[in-house]
Amino acid sequence: MAGTSPQSDGTPEPSPPAPAVVPAPVPVAVPAYDAETLAAVLAVLPDVDSVELKLTVPGADHRRVLDRLGIDALDATIRQVAFLDTPALDLSAAGLVVRARRTQRKDGDLTVKARPMLPADAPGRARRSAGFKVEVDASPAGFTCSCSSTRRLPDGDVRALLDDVGRLDGLLDRTQLSLLEPRLPAGIGLDGLRVLGPTTLLKARFDPAGLPRRMTAELWFLPDGDRILELSTKAAPAVAFQAAAETKVFLASRGVDLGAPQETKTRAALAAFAVHHVV
Repeated sequence: MAGTSPQSDGTPEPSPPAPAVVPAPVPVAVPAYDAETLAAVLAVLPDVDSVELKLTVPGADHRRVLDRLGIDALDATIRQVAFLDTPALDLSAAGLVVRARRTQRKDGDLTVKARPMLPADAPGRARRSAGFKVEVDASPAGFTCSCSSTRRLPDGDVRALLDDVGRLDGLLDRTQLSLLEPRLPAGIGLDGLRVLGPTTLLKARFDPAGLPRRMTAELWFLPDGDRILELSTKAAPAVAFQAAAETKVFLASRGVDLGAPQETKTRAALAAFAVHHVV
């Protein structure tokens, strides 16, 4: 028999065990921006306040990724988020987001965001206002620069707004109106907006071993039964590229698919509300 040799008693000597086959590691695709996109990011970074690096995880991978990152759902904070828009999402189409948010055992807040909006296009006095920021949101799919103004409100005021959208005009401050009014579509006023939502989400901040910065995980429960898991971390503009490189390496080492299709939480939630008429 091939691979055997006779022993002294004439019986074949067993073949040595075959060497163990170690599968080659599967390469992880790490997306990179092209030169044009990098140039655009570099141009805007000196004038922004912060950079948020974001990645959405495919639904089939949620449980595995949460386990690999050591995230315990019982450590998460419960939040509710609602948006104020028309049933046809006219504000969203105009690059506007009006968001009301409640947080478990804390005050709520009301945010107006314009995107895309470059720092140079921000209303004159807005950048000196409390709660105003210019931020770059970056994901493997690209980046967006936005300007937003957030006003903290007692939880009771947010709850009342969700029950009566007519209270919105009295809750928006001057900075928020300066972002909102110039972009309002023709024929659309505050009295034409409706409350879309709320939807519930879990938010957990964690300090992963092997990464020198805190991360956040948000799990959104949409009205169509879908779920969105977003991982994010924030960085100062001066270290944004270093933070992006370190975060990519860390997530890839934990088996997170960096090349998966990306979607924003806000757009997905608004689309779900519009289709299912959750108002």
